[in-house]
Amino acid sequence: MKRMKVAILCLFAISVFQAAAVNAQDVKIGYIDTVNIFAEFKETVDAEEIYKKELDQWKKVAAEMEAEIAQLREELQSQSLMLSEEKLAEKKLVLEQKYKEYQQFMSDIFGEEGSAAQRNKELTAPIVEKINAVITLIAEEEGYTIIFDAAQGNIVYAKKAIDLTERVLERLQAQMETVE
Repeated sequence: MKRMKVAILCLFAISVFQAAAVNAQDVKIGYIDTVNIFAEFKETVDAEEIYKKELDQWKKVAAEMEAEIAQLREELQSQSLMLSEEKLAEKKLVLEQKYKEYQQFMSDIFGEEGSAAQRNKELTAPIVEKINAVITLIAEEEGYTIIFDAAQGNIVYAKKAIDLTERVLERLQAQMETVE
């Protein structure tokens, strides 16, 4: 089964390369380096400063919460022999609640879909749109067929005419229908 997949993949690659070779003189390829663009573009630098300030504020709140938890834990340990079972349980409950609040804060702010990630998207999305618009404009004005991102290894612009996605999907669908 694995050999068959490799053979199909090789045949597909050969057909793509043959088609590309026929049209090679019509292809104009370029590349960009988004790391360099982001480092040099003023709007990006400004957005990074705003984000860093907000991130520092969130980190400060987190550090304060951590310090409070550490202090409560230390108090609990130092007073554990002197406190009644009831008071000890009460202090443990307070410590546990503060720790849960801390975990919730960390998740809300620094989690995958947290405020920090959302804010980063808010700040960078318009910049990325502007950069992509300029890339598209240059590509269309200067006749580029495809533009790669050297930093990411991703395609940032390509003429729709060389997009093989639909053809690949059609063939895959045809193969599935033949198997059924």
